[in-house]
Amino acid sequence: MGDKIYLTRAGFDKLQEELEYLKGRKRRSISKDIAVARELGDLSENAEYHAAREQQGMNERRISEIENTLSRAQILDESQMSSDEALIGATVKIKDLGSGDEFNYFLVSEEESDFDAGKISITSPVGRAILGHKVGDVVEIKVPAGVLEYEIKKISR
Repeated sequence: MGDKIYLTRAGFDKLQEELEYLKGRKRRSISKDIAVARELGDLSENAEYHAAREQQGMNERRISEIENTLSRAQILDESQMSSDEALIGATVKIKDLGSGDEFNYFLVSEEESDFDAGKISITSPVGRAILGHKVGDVVEIKVPAGVLEYEIKKISR
């Protein structure tokens, strides 16, 4: 639980914003839903009340997760990091040597990963494989279908 979590400034700020929303508007909205559901009568058979309470529990759980992450967060100072090495906070362009396809990935911590946005975790198979490598390096990634070979084409910050 005490391990540091490395976040980009943008990732840290995004979590802060989500926390403010969950503690503010979302909590108030759920409280109103619970109050309205209470007015409907018998709570033991009141589906709206139980749904609102379940939503409240999920909201509080997410608040706790974010607070835990932020309390352990260390914001990366990208100016102090190597710009020619694939490290967290770098955008890495790789080429699949089998298909010729090229991909751009932004290396982030698990807490910031969003595959649809091109942000991959350094603990994912691809992230782990390219971490620490330099332009021109060829890395192999073992997947259930075999082995993929990627060449690192460009690293930027």
